[in-house]
Amino acid sequence: MTKPLEPWMEELLHGDSGARMTEKQARIFKAAIDVFAEKGYAASSTSEIAQRAGVAEGTIFRHYKTKKDLLLSIVTPAMVKLLAPFVVREIREVLDSDYESFDQFLRAMIDNRIAFLNQNRSLFKIIVQEIPFHPDLQEQLEHLIFSQVKGKLDAIVSKFKAEGKLIDLPSLTIIRLTAFSILGYVVLRDIVGRRDESKWDDELEREATINFIMKGLAP
Repeated sequence: MTKPLEPWMEELLHGDSGARMTEKQARIFKAAIDVFAEKGYAASSTSEIAQRAGVAEGTIFRHYKTKKDLLLSIVTPAMVKLLAPFVVREIREVLDSDYESFDQFLRAMIDNRIAFLNQNRSLFKIIVQEIPFHPDLQEQLEHLIFSQVKGKLDAIVSKFKAEGKLIDLPSLTIIRLTAFSILGYVVLRDIVGRRDESKWDDELEREATINFIMKGLAP
């Protein structure tokens, strides 16, 4: 049974950018996503990607000069044409809402990011695994996504700082500390919870994460 495509893959393959792909390129594209997501870029091989795609390894190199080119052909178009507007669109509702407290905002953000991860697991895994090792991708991610949401995040943080509900630190520092705490919870929830639900108390972990952030940022 063929695994259903994630929403971002469906758009990239069958949207404007995907229209230029041949049938073999599309198979290579999907196989590379699966292998990169499962094993990471460094541990992946073009021979395994070719095997999963049902093509000769030489076919990959007719379309992509190197394995890095293959990775970039997946991540770069996704970030430039799809991921940035996709992520911003998905998170905009959270950023445009009004909150009575900062922890209410945290709960909405956590729910939003979990939903996004559940729908786009392969893309999330590839980005989390590869971004730290590819400065060119880091620059694009910061420029295309963070620059678009930074203003709204800053407005939310500044509002609660002005009300005396958050510590008087630079807004960017508060955003960074909050983002890494939420990311840590969401990633571990996915890794540990999916492997063995009996070892993961999600309600406890979520509340502990929110309390940790709130106590650390209390004035």
